[in-house]
Amino acid sequence: MLPALLKVSIGWSEKTTTKHSQERKKTVKSLFMRTAKQIERRRRRRHRRIQILIIYSAIAIGLSWFFESQATTTIIFFRHAEQTSHEEKDPGLSEAGNRRVAELTRQLVDADVVAGIDAIYSTTYRRSEDTVQPLAEALDLTIISYDAADTETVLGTILKDHKGKIILVVGHSNTVPVMIANLGASKKVPPIDKYEFDNLYIVSIPWFGKTKTIRLRIGEPYIAGVTQ
Repeated sequence: MLPALLKVSIGWSEKTTTKHSQERKKTVKSLFMRTAKQIERRRRRRHRRIQILIIYSAIAIGLSWFFESQATTTIIFFRHAEQTSHEEKDPGLSEAGNRRVAELTRQLVDADVVAGIDAIYSTTYRRSEDTVQPLAEALDLTIISYDAADTETVLGTILKDHKGKIILVVGHSNTVPVMIANLGASKKVPPIDKYEFDNLYIVSIPWFGKTKTIRLRIGEPYIAGVTQ
């Protein structure tokens, strides 16, 4: 009788142990599966967050580039300062011209409180280059030469290479009004007299909207009928 009871007891114990073992395995498996699912959900959330950050960064960079490239371009036009002679082939500047250059430099060296003038264009004539040389040295800029007989090309270059920048262009009495008109700005710029050197024109070209022209005076004022 005792051996039979012992055998039954052992059999029941083995079945109980097996059942508990199976339950533990199921519990461990369930915990493992839940943990794996949690890890996978976290991984997916991190992946989505990274994707969103990349998308927003790309959008921000794109918008920044767009608005920067489409910003207002400002071109400052100035006739060269007074020359020593109107008869010489390539005269330099007179004393009055040097005084005007000093005032021009003083006014434009801090034209933009953030960065200043970005580029300086001048014809190859001595009087033009002498007009902008002090400003170019103050701003550590190289003077970019252009052909006075081909103003359309230089305007195209400026609008292409200096979009959103501030550019100074020094020209002549017969080229400054033409260049302003060719930009779609004021076509009513009056002719510049032979002895008129104090005009400074600021042309603003927005990426959207109307081009505007402002006329200022630099240095000693021009008096009609009074020669140099």
